[in-house]
Amino acid sequence: MAYELNAGRTAADHRLELLGREHLTVSGVEDVERFDENCIVMATCVGTLVVTGEDLHIGKLSLDGGELHVDGHIDAVNYEEQAVRHSGLLSRLFG
Repeated sequence: MAYELNAGRTAADHRLELLGREHLTVSGVEDVERFDENCIVMATCVGTLVVTGEDLHIGKLSLDGGELHVDGHIDAVNYEEQAVRHSGLLSRLFG
């Protein structure tokens, strides 16, 4: 039997708290896809979140609790758009 710790999370479980431009806390985190000192890409319960800046450090990561703390100079916090799959006749023929 497969067991997922993050199963059943909703948008209500997702929260962002930015203090100044130096400390970011994100809840509802399901996975960290990649990170370096300029960019952190994470999967959340509401989609992919990209944090960009300088000297970014992950201070705390708890996937069991779904929480991530980021320290550094934060320039931007963006959600990536989800790719929409069309199931029409043309996309089935050419996609």
